[in-house]
Amino acid sequence: MLRLIIGKKPSPLMKTKPHSAVPLAQALQQAPVLAGLMERLEQSNAMLRHVRPLIPSGIDVRAGPVEDPQWCLLVSNNAAAAKLRQLIPALTASLRSAGWPTDSIRIKVSSTTRSERA
Repeated sequence: MLRLIIGKKPSPLMKTKPHSAVPLAQALQQAPVLAGLMERLEQSNAMLRHVRPLIPSGIDVRAGPVEDPQWCLLVSNNAAAAKLRQLIPALTASLRSAGWPTDSIRIKVSSTTRSERA
């Protein structure tokens, strides 16, 4: 419940200094935990760009987390997951030949599709 008291000054304890906004990129670089997370996200996206030519164009796939030595790909439905599971050996071989430290690829069906995120 919110009450508004008219005619009273706020107590000195309630006065706060306005915080200045920090750009997201700057915050990610300044915080070590967030910087590590951002680095893993960039690695995952780079890995997806590398294997994207091997994935059929009709499959909606997103880069998931990299948890060395496992990488996760997110797809929108079970049919796409089944097709990608067939491609795991080729995707893994391509990543290894490019120097990415990946021993396995996990495929996960995600309920969030591109149209829901937009």
